[in-house]
Amino acid sequence: MRRLALILSLLCVTVLGAASVSALDEGQRAPEIGLRTPDGQTIRMADLRGKVVVVDFWASWCAPCREELPVLQRLHEQYASRGVVVVGVGIDRNERDFRAFKERMGLTFPVVHDGAHQVAGRYEPPRMPSTFLIDRNGVVRHVHEGYRASNARELEQQIQTLLR
Repeated sequence: MRRLALILSLLCVTVLGAASVSALDEGQRAPEIGLRTPDGQTIRMADLRGKVVVVDFWASWCAPCREELPVLQRLHEQYASRGVVVVGVGIDRNERDFRAFKERMGLTFPVVHDGAHQVAGRYEPPRMPSTFLIDRNGVVRHVHEGYRASNARELEQQIQTLLR
């Protein structure tokens, strides 16, 4: 078990590198996603203009991601009709792991597989999971690093504020 934890820790460091030093900051324009969902929809930031967008970086091996994704699913179901779009970005290298985890979690919001870390390279998520809240003009307003159950309320309040 220790060995597995060490391997996962090293993988996280390898994936994210020194991102916490240079992560995308609040107030910056949200970078392009530009990847396709498993059903073929290309997620483009220009197409999401006018909506509040939640971009969440996750991985199948990330325990806090397993806690956060049901919260994002609930927020998607509750706020999609009001103009909120949740986009999941799975960074697993193996697409089979990505797809299996997506299905196991029952995600119905758009998700893209970023196995080559093209999108992660633009957003530079500081840790797993990382959630970026983007306003209707495409500007990053909040960055959440990691996840604890206590973050759910804050995330929902921030979404409500951006909807006003």
